[in-house]
Amino acid sequence: MKFNFGKTFLLGLGFFGVSVIWSVYNAFVPIFLADRFLVAAGFIGFFMTLDNIAALLIQPAVGAWSDRLRTPLGRRIPFIIIGAPLAALAFILLPISKSLILFFLAATLLLLSMAVWRTPVVALMPDITPSKRRSQANGIINFMGGIGAIIAFLGGSALYKMNPNYPFLLGSGLVAISALLVFLFIKEPKVMTEKAEETPTLKESINFILHDSDKSALRILFAIFFWFIAYNGIEAFFTLYARNHLGMAEADGARLLGQLSLFFVLFSLPSGYIGAAFGRRRTIMTGIILMAACVALMYFLPASTLATLITKLPVLGEVPIVGIILMAAGISWALININSLPMVVDMTESSRIGTYTGLYYLFSTLAAILGPIMYGLIIQFSGNLFSLVMLVSPLFLMMALASIVGVKGGEARSEG
Repeated sequence: MKFNFGKTFLLGLGFFGVSVIWSVYNAFVPIFLADRFLVAAGFIGFFMTLDNIAALLIQPAVGAWSDRLRTPLGRRIPFIIIGAPLAALAFILLPISKSLILFFLAATLLLLSMAVWRTPVVALMPDITPSKRRSQANGIINFMGGIGAIIAFLGGSALYKMNPNYPFLLGSGLVAISALLVFLFIKEPKVMTEKAEETPTLKESINFILHDSDKSALRILFAIFFWFIAYNGIEAFFTLYARNHLGMAEADGARLLGQLSLFFVLFSLPSGYIGAAFGRRRTIMTGIILMAACVALMYFLPASTLATLITKLPVLGEVPIVGIILMAAGISWALININSLPMVVDMTESSRIGTYTGLYYLFSTLAAILGPIMYGLIIQFSGNLFSLVMLVSPLFLMMALASIVGVKGGEARSEG
């Protein structure tokens, strides 16, 4: 099996479409719920967690199912060619639904269909990529996804002003086209379509992880859980931290988060090559230490220092000291995130890739659900001290570091 940049790019185009869908969904669905259907803020908050709940319940089982599925098209492609068109259809229906019931049904179809094909399309990357190039491939895919998010936020807002339906049409079209291109041009390796009866079930794979002598797989999964707790907590409360602690406007806080995201995207590709050259575990540990230091600075430095303006740049806008720190955090997050999925799938054989991919999303999604809730409670019971976000996150990052220190395996393999 050889590394094929073209096929990796096509998979990346799929993530580009997925990223556009979720970015548009998160940006405009709360507006529809509040303005069109007069839904209370509490229900909107619950509604916006349904995607994570659906992913938590569906994706691990689908990943294991895709490992065992045998069809003439392969074991991943059937989920993509069924789930992606349904998601595209549901996404078109969202903005034109005139009743809350229809809107909820369209959103349900979208969440279920996205959960069904997300894990198989992610598992397709290691299926078609040799072990030693999986970090680079994951970098390409995340780079494409990041570009999709940026285009969705910038272009989507312009399209929304023209017609609220247009951003949804954009996301729907991109997902449909990307699924078609994957179907037409990516063929799963023939070796992946044999001996389904020998493929472990989800339960068997979990038992294997739990009873593994050195617990390496369990350690990396808990590390993923801890660092996603830290990241999601920061992301959820950063604009409130910027307003209440730094004295900035909400829009400035969101722009600063955009600076972090931009540097994550810019360093997605280099992070994959760094992980391949110096080792994934070492690269991830370096990223964890750097990110913990960056976040801790946002707690210990005075607010006046953090808010001090350094320069003003095209695209980035005003860059205060906290902006420089966030850019460094974005680079650190790329070192962590780009190398984590390849490390997980290279801890097992090809018959369990879908299952392990599903478990990766199980732990990261659980963190996405619990992280903001946990941080919210900490802030509430501390008397709304939003700066505590930047003290708690380094603690979770250190827990992730402690978990990954003892991990063996997961590095690129020389064969393939």
